[in-house]
Amino acid sequence: MGRKRYVARGVPGGYRIWDNKTRRWWGDLYELCPDKLLNELNGEKNSEKITTLLRQYRAQKR
Repeated sequence: MGRKRYVARGVPGGYRIWDNKTRRWWGDLYELCPDKLLNELNGEKNSEKITTLLRQYRAQKR
């Protein structure tokens, strides 16, 4: 089993997604760990699901 491309890392104020391939942050700061989003990014990569999950996690910040 190889290393996952996207991982959640704890930062002050919540979590950010780290892209191991490009070695930079991906997306926004999330208060809760975005487990479903990470599973989709590392799995099927369905853009519709990713967009839906991004909207859900952004809504939780408000």
